[in-house]
Amino acid sequence: MKFGTKAIHAGVEPDPSTGAIMTPIYQTSTYVQRSPGDHLGYEYSRTHNPTRTALQNSLAALENGKHGICFSSGLASVDAILKLFSPGDEIISTNDLYGGTYRLFTKVFEKYGLKFHFVPMADTQSVEEKINENTKLIWTETPTNPMMNIVDLKALGEVAKKHQILFGVDNTFASPYIQTPLDLGADIVMHSVTKYLGGHSDVVMGALVVNDDELAQRLAFIQNACGATPGPQDCFLVLRGIKTLHIRMERHCQNGKTIAAYLKNHPKVAKVYWPGFEDHPNHAIAKKQMKDYGGMISFTLVNNQLEDAKKVMEGFKLFSLAESLGGVESLCGHPASMTHASIPKEEREKVGLVDSLIRLSVGIEDAEDLKNDLAEALAQLGSD
Repeated sequence: MKFGTKAIHAGVEPDPSTGAIMTPIYQTSTYVQRSPGDHLGYEYSRTHNPTRTALQNSLAALENGKHGICFSSGLASVDAILKLFSPGDEIISTNDLYGGTYRLFTKVFEKYGLKFHFVPMADTQSVEEKINENTKLIWTETPTNPMMNIVDLKALGEVAKKHQILFGVDNTFASPYIQTPLDLGADIVMHSVTKYLGGHSDVVMGALVVNDDELAQRLAFIQNACGATPGPQDCFLVLRGIKTLHIRMERHCQNGKTIAAYLKNHPKVAKVYWPGFEDHPNHAIAKKQMKDYGGMISFTLVNNQLEDAKKVMEGFKLFSLAESLGGVESLCGHPASMTHASIPKEEREKVGLVDSLIRLSVGIEDAEDLKNDLAEALAQLGSD
C-alpha cells in the first residue's frame, strides 16, 4: 500500500455499529462490563480508548511499525522512554537538540541518576567513542532542531545493534512522509504529533512507534501507569489531519525549496540551513534516507544582531511569530529566546545557534506570497 493510501485508510475501519466512515469520538471515561473482567477490550479510558486505538494503529502503519503508543505531548513520549532506564544508565544524544528535550534530560532526569552525553552526531565516530557498559540509549533528531543537521540513521543503527543499545529517533521535522527510521535501524520513533501529523495547530500530542513486542508492552505499561494520555477529541483531530498528510507534506516541501533558494540569494542573509542544498553537510545522506527535504529552514543575518532579527520577525505579516511548527500556516521563531532558551548560551553558540538565527516553518500558502512577505520583512533592515 502506497503512503497516500495508508494515510487515508491504514488502521481505520468504518464504525461497526453504524457504518460511520470517520472513527467516532468515544468521549467516555469507563465501559460497562458484563461480569468482573468480562468486557469488550475496554475498561477505562486512561488504559484504552477506541479513538486512541485507531490513531495508534494509523501511526504504526505510517512508520512501517507494529505498535503505536500515544501520549499527551511529545515530551511526555520522551519522558516515557527515559523511564525505561535506571540510575547509572547513560544516554548519548546529539549536541543540536530540541531545547525541551535537553531540559527534560538535564533538569529532570539527571537528578535521578541518568547520565547524558551530547555529541555532534553528524559524525558517527563521535557516538561510538562515548559508548561504555552503562550506555543504554542513543537518541537523535534528523533533521535537527534548529540547525537542520543530518544524521546517518543507518550508520547509527548499525552502531546501536553492534553494542546492543536501544536507538531512538525524533522524526518530528521529517514526518513519516519523508523518512521512516524503523526501516533504517531505529528501535523507537518519536513524534511531536502536535506538528506535521496533526497539521492544523489545534492539538498537543506525542507518539512512539516500535516493532518489538516486549518494548511495546513496557512503554504501554508506562503510558497507563503514569497516565500521560491524550483525550479522544484530540485523537480524532489527528486522525483527520493524517488523511491529508501526504498532500500537505508535498506542498510544505515545494514551498520549503522555493523559500530556501530565495533566502540563499538575499543580500541580508548570511547563511541558510536547509538539507536540500548540495553544499549542506551530509546532503548525500539526506538524499539517500529522505524522500524530500521538508519545510523547516533556519537562517542567520549578515550582521548577526539580535535587534535585526527582532526587526525582521516583527515585520512579517504571513509568517506568524509563534512557538511550534508543522501547521498549514507559516510560522517563524527565535530559537535563542523561545524553543532553545533552556540551553545555556555558550552551548547554543557552539553549534551555531546564534542570536540572529531565525527558524521558519514554511506552510502551504502560495509561495509567491511567502516570498513577498520575506522581502518586506528583510527590507526593514534597510540598505548598506
